[in-house]
Amino acid sequence: MSEAPTEQIPGVYHRKIGDIVVTAISDGYLDGNLDVLKNIDHEEGRRLLAENFRPARRTSVNTFLIHSKGRKAIVDTGCGTYMAPTGGWQLRNLRAAGVDPAEIDTILLTHMHPDHSCGLADKQTKERLFPNAELVCHEKEPAHWQDDAAMAKGTEREQAMFFGAAREQMAPYKDRMRLFTGGEVFPGVTAIPRPGHTPGHTTYLINSGDESLLIWGDTVHVPELQVPRPEVAIAFDTDSDMAIESRRKTLDMAASERLLITGMHTHFPGFSHIARRGDSYAIIPEAWQHAL
Repeated sequence: MSEAPTEQIPGVYHRKIGDIVVTAISDGYLDGNLDVLKNIDHEEGRRLLAENFRPARRTSVNTFLIHSKGRKAIVDTGCGTYMAPTGGWQLRNLRAAGVDPAEIDTILLTHMHPDHSCGLADKQTKERLFPNAELVCHEKEPAHWQDDAAMAKGTEREQAMFFGAAREQMAPYKDRMRLFTGGEVFPGVTAIPRPGHTPGHTTYLINSGDESLLIWGDTVHVPELQVPRPEVAIAFDTDSDMAIESRRKTLDMAASERLLITGMHTHFPGFSHIARRGDSYAIIPEAWQHAL
């Protein structure tokens, strides 16, 4: 008699956008409570989660591999070994997808929070985990995380886990960084800055043929709450008011243009659409695509 499975299959899912293939690569998940949310009563938040059959705040951590014009880029690098053991799975899932990190020539960061950039380099050896890649991000990201005055204003945890980790992870790539303010940053990929969550927080619009996909970074952390109520902010925002404004713009863009979207904290693999519901919005997960 065969034994029952003891673990889930690899977190890998392919989605074709015109001639470009985007592969969702799971970095795992992080559990938390609602104490970090602003502009919503916690009881109301728990009620909305329960209505969506979510007993608690479990946050997917997603990254995305882009195959375009014979090249490979990875959007964000996950938690590395800096956070909970339920994160940091990107490299094993990349290998499950048949991809060696040495094949990736470009790393596109949405921003430099630890669950997005702490998989850049080995925490102990400081060696690059993507040895042949250039690091590409908005020019305001390294400027902010290397700002000693900004760091001094943070809590002890923020100084270590946000500023300290960002500096450690950037250092091995100091001679291979490319900074942008917007525009095309990889074949078929256009950077659209949406600041607020961090000063350089960026979304990436992929276009090929008549198809598009918006990888919207941290536009939302809790889809069940922040899509219908864009005013709900999170304590990790550098500027909550600006983050709310950026979230509204992104949701409006996705709904108006009927874009396929995905994000670092939409439930894996995350491909969804946004629909208007009166003055609010709803997130509608896309059906599984069986063929490329």
